[in-house]
Order: sequence, then structure tokens, then C-alpha cells
Amino acid sequence: MSEIHVIGIGPDGLTGKHRAILADCPVIVASSRFRSLVDGFEAVILPVAPVKGMLAAVSERSEQGDVGVLASGDPLFFGIGRTLIEKFGRDRVRIYPAFSAMQLLCAHFNEAWDDARFVSMHGRDSAHVVPILLQGGKAVVLTDRANSPDRLAGMIVDYCLEIEDQELLAECSIMVGENLGSKQERYVQGRLAEIAGQQFVDPNLMLFKRPSGTVAGGGILGLQEDEICHSRGLITKNEVRAAALHHLRLSPHDILWDVGAGSGSVSLEASRLCPGSYVYAIERSEEQLANIKANIRKYQAYNVRPVPGPAPDVFSGLPSPDRVFIGGSGGCLAEVAAAAVRRLAPGGRIVVNAVIEKTRTEAPQLMRDLGLRVWSSEINVKRYGEDGREKVFNPITIFVGEV
Repeated sequence: MSEIHVIGIGPDGLTGKHRAILADCPVIVASSRFRSLVDGFEAVILPVAPVKGMLAAVSERSEQGDVGVLASGDPLFFGIGRTLIEKFGRDRVRIYPAFSAMQLLCAHFNEAWDDARFVSMHGRDSAHVVPILLQGGKAVVLTDRANSPDRLAGMIVDYCLEIEDQELLAECSIMVGENLGSKQERYVQGRLAEIAGQQFVDPNLMLFKRPSGTVAGGGILGLQEDEICHSRGLITKNEVRAAALHHLRLSPHDILWDVGAGSGSVSLEASRLCPGSYVYAIERSEEQLANIKANIRKYQAYNVRPVPGPAPDVFSGLPSPDRVFIGGSGGCLAEVAAAAVRRLAPGGRIVVNAVIEKTRTEAPQLMRDLGLRVWSSEINVKRYGEDGREKVFNPITIFVGEV
């Protein structure tokens, strides 16, 4: 059975060993970047793209003999190696790695990479990459033309300004390598604003750094009311917040709309419970928005984005949600719920906290009219202080609607 030889190309190009292997291959796959390396070989040269067509051609032509494939750096580091192994099996594929672009970049800047996270932006929507990069420590980012270092840096700058965090803005740095392993390679490093103001040649690789620090409020759930910035007691109480999060039934990568977010306590706890989620804290009060931003900064909850303005007006600018929590609707519950249901992902949920009798009366029928399956529970909270005194809170009804 023929074999598929996947040769990683590094700074030294093709070695004598590589040339000997390719000399026995009647078919060679090479991108335009490496096409000149196989000039003079008596072989059919196939392009890499489109990958689906290349795989079909390799499958058909491998009957003629071995196939050589030229890849960049280490073919098993976000490369074509994985795809070829999945298609043709481990027994038929031989990998000959060179230094990866990641290794070249880190070596140039004397940065260890064994403690780095790796993020590929190839064909990926960059909308939610900011919290991934801001987790702390190092992140090696494989960019593409749509997600270039300057664009990613600009997105982080915009977010830092949005949450009014100059300290975060100052402590982040980026290192970029262009055309690594070639005669045209170039290295650049700088702060976010410096990188955002430049242009970079593709292909390139980016190393993002933010010092890791101790996050306030250890644990993933259970922040107390006095640990969360809020105004005049306007905050979802601990027991109710826990129940609401239970009913939301968040998955690791959900998009959550927190409508009428107030201090952002539900957003904050949801973001800590599911760090891979993305939370939009929608609030029209400037005072409460300031609290949301303060809480994001305090707890490094960078997967929370404050969204100023009234609901449902601001919904059009947001990605469709998997979950919606309505803590307040400004008297427009019917309009807010209808607009949210129209955007809700299949299998999604809406959770409504009813504080006043009007909401308690109207919410269930509104939700049923929108085609949701609805159930509810009532939360009655009593607290007893160290002195044994009892404090009773008004009951809260939690309505859950599911598509």
C-alpha cells in the first residue's frame, strides 16, 4: 500500500533526506508558497486548496505510488497532518516535522512556550476571542487574513476602553512574526495600541501576554452581595441568584443575554461558572453600568460585555442567545420577551424573575403565547444573623420558558 509523506518545511527548506523521499513520489502536493521547491521533480504537482478536492485527488492518485505533501513547519501543529491521518489512517501517513512557526517566534523573543495556550483563528469568528486572550499568561495565536494581529489588538483595546480599565490596557503586550522561516521573516513587539496601529503581512503568528494575577473572590459560585458593587441594595439576592442560575442551565460555551442586568450580579456569577461562555449585560442606567464595569474589573470577568441602552432596542446588535435572563424589563416585558424569543437558539431558555405582581401575573401567559413551555417556582428567603434576628425578603417568582 502506498504511503503519504508529509514533509514540514522550515528555515532550511528541503533537506537531502526530503529530496530523496520526494524523488520516489509520482504525486506531490504543494501550496503556491512552496511550489518552487519542487521544480525539477518528475511528479504531478497538486495544489493544497481546496482541501476537499486535494484529498479526493490524493486518494485517487495514491494508486500510482507514494504521495509527498509539503507543509509549513510542524504538520501536526494546527497543520494538514491531522486531516491526512484522519482521512488515510495512521499506518499510511509519515510525518517529517520541521520547527513550527510557534517555536521560531518564541525562540526569537526568548519566551518559553510550554505554559502557553494555543488559539487558531483560521476561519473562526473573532467576536468572542477577547476573553480567551485575556485569561492571563501567554496565548499563541495562529492568525489569518481576517483575524490579523492589528485587528485582534484593536478589539482588545476597544474592550479595555469599554470597561474603563487602563491598567489592563497597559499590562498587555504582543509579539508578532511574519513569514517565519523564510528570507522575508520579520519580528515586531509592542503594546496593544502600537500593534493595533500597524499592518502585517500574511502568514503571521502572534504571541499575546498578560500577567496572571490572583482573581478576587475565589471559587466559581457564591459571591456575597457585599462583595459585588451595587447601588442602594439593587441587586439580585444571593439565594435568588443561585436559583436563577440553576434554572438557566448554562452550557460551557453559551451566549447569555442578561436583560436589565442592574449591578450585573447574575452576569458576573454566570461568567465565573462558565468561563467559556459570553455574557451580554444589558442595562440602560448609567449608574448601574458603572457598577457592571467595576465588577468586571474587580473579578476579571472579561467574558462579560456591558451593553448600554434599553431592551429590546439593543438586541439587533448582539449575537443570538442560547439563554436569556430577564431581571428587569422597564415595563416592556411583552416586547422584550417577544424580541428575545425570536432570536433564541433551538433548545434555548428564558428565565424571568418576577418581583412585582404585574410581572408575576403577566409573564406565564406571555411566555406561553410565544410558544414556550413554561414552569415556575417561588423563592421565599429568610435570613438569620449572628444575633439570631430574622430578616424576611419579599417572595420572588422565577418563570422558566423553553423552546
